[in-house]
Amino acid sequence: MKSFMQREADFPLMDTHIHLDSYSLSDQQAILADIRHHEVQSVISVSMHLASCKRNLELARQYGPMVRPAFGYHPEQPLPSSDEIEELLDWMAEHADKMVAVGEVGLPYYARLEAESEGRPWDNRPYADLLEQFIAFAKKHHKPVILHAVYEDADIACDLLEKYGVTRAHFHWFKGSRDTLQRMAGNGYFISFTPDILYEEEIRDMACRYPDHLVMTETDGPWPFEGPFTGQMTHPRMTASVAAAWAELQGLSISEARRILYENAARLYDL
Repeated sequence: MKSFMQREADFPLMDTHIHLDSYSLSDQQAILADIRHHEVQSVISVSMHLASCKRNLELARQYGPMVRPAFGYHPEQPLPSSDEIEELLDWMAEHADKMVAVGEVGLPYYARLEAESEGRPWDNRPYADLLEQFIAFAKKHHKPVILHAVYEDADIACDLLEKYGVTRAHFHWFKGSRDTLQRMAGNGYFISFTPDILYEEEIRDMACRYPDHLVMTETDGPWPFEGPFTGQMTHPRMTASVAAAWAELQGLSISEARRILYENAARLYDL
């Protein structure tokens, strides 16, 4: 982590949540060849499943500290079998020294909504049980947790984090009630803003209220964005626009905002 005496303008950017392995191979290479030209120091590449974990580890080995891998199982997909869960957790334990965090893990809010809208039965308990296994793993291995948990699902995630005494939690691209936000902030959980901070009022309102020592920048690439980013491939350089938008909402200079956002990420992820 850089010295607090360093000039603010020198503080780089971080993309604290991107699915780098989900880009085409040529786009992966282009992004990683390009990010330093845009003052992006590193990205945290989250995983979808075991094959994704392995690819993110390969990228980290190939590109060094530019890629910080997180290992987990994204909840917005069918549940893995018990054997697949065991294989993934065993692999994660074997490579725990290579991972910066457990993630992306959480609860399938959007898949559940879709099932309910189509009249299909839904049981959320197996997903909550899987999330609990990941949080227990994070506690055992002293890792932060990167969470996909929005609206009422965030309260379930908070219950589990509190149960295991896990305080290093990152709710990425969060959306939810003021009461839940207050609970999260009181527990010291981090949130991160995507490029939609430039045009989504719900996100802009949240950015005005959440404590400034608990916020970071992300892209969730390759997820595409609207507004000024319409038609563009999502790129870690967009974190510069996120930082500038947050600076404006907070009444800060861009350099001061970048210092805060960088130091928050470095503190959570021990970078």
